[in-house]
Amino acid sequence: MGEFDLIRRYFLPLASRQLGGSLVLGPGDDCAIQRLPSGQDLVFSIDTLVEGVHFPHDYHPDYLGWRSLAVAASDLAAMGAKPECFTLALTLPEANEDWLEGFARGLAEAAQAFGLALAGGDTTAGPLTLTLQVHGTVSRGRAICRNGARPGDLVAVSGTLGDAGAALAYLSEAEPSADAVAVLERYHRPQPRLQLGVAAAPFASAGIDISDGLLADLGHILEASGCGARLESGSLPLSPALVCLAGGRAQDLALRSGDDYELCLTFPPERWKSAPEALRQQFTVIGTIEADPGLYLDGTDCGPSGPNAGFDHFRRRQ
Repeated sequence: MGEFDLIRRYFLPLASRQLGGSLVLGPGDDCAIQRLPSGQDLVFSIDTLVEGVHFPHDYHPDYLGWRSLAVAASDLAAMGAKPECFTLALTLPEANEDWLEGFARGLAEAAQAFGLALAGGDTTAGPLTLTLQVHGTVSRGRAICRNGARPGDLVAVSGTLGDAGAALAYLSEAEPSADAVAVLERYHRPQPRLQLGVAAAPFASAGIDISDGLLADLGHILEASGCGARLESGSLPLSPALVCLAGGRAQDLALRSGDDYELCLTFPPERWKSAPEALRQQFTVIGTIEADPGLYLDGTDCGPSGPNAGFDHFRRRQ
């Protein structure tokens, strides 16, 4: 199967079903065209996933299709952006039709669920690698950035933390337990908090998605904002499945393991109180921002520069 046959068969149908919103011209020309509504800023981000680094060798293609778009879309959620479209650069060892059908199916399901239209991309031969760029829109000047946290702000996270990290131990299980199935679902089919990010944008002062671990990612907010934070371990939201599987390691997984794709946002107290109850119920307050630098858990320094704070591509290879 040639490159253009591959694109026509597996990806053009997905694009034609999704065309709409700000995307006015999708795949088929040299460039896509995106028309921004008046008063909107364009928000975009790019992610690369490499076999054996970001997902296991021989990973199920349906899962990979969903997961590859979910992890990219999570960056839009962190900025409070409305999803619009994405591009895909796909490097394949071979044009395996069974693999392509599964991957395109998972990708189409994710695109439909997240409201993202395929705008175009590229295919080439080589080690299995996926690069996705996602575009979103946000009201002008209203994106949630990392540099807006201020002393006194509350630190809050959505959902529960650590499940995807725990799932790594069960990826090869033939008959996983119910608890293992629960954490595996968090790894295979992460749910970017797109609607929650948009809803929280008017109230949050800073934010990030938790992809490399809570300590590491919160550390990025603190560095950009020039402040510190104190967290309470007893406030960390843990799922019953994680507690059952990991026991005493559950808290460490919640702090340091990646791939949760939950939101970590900071809120000025007065904005937090004014936010709708339905919004606040989707977050757990785990600490506060302080003027002095440093990241402390129950009074102990656990900043992201310390050992095993979170995932780092290059530090882990040294």
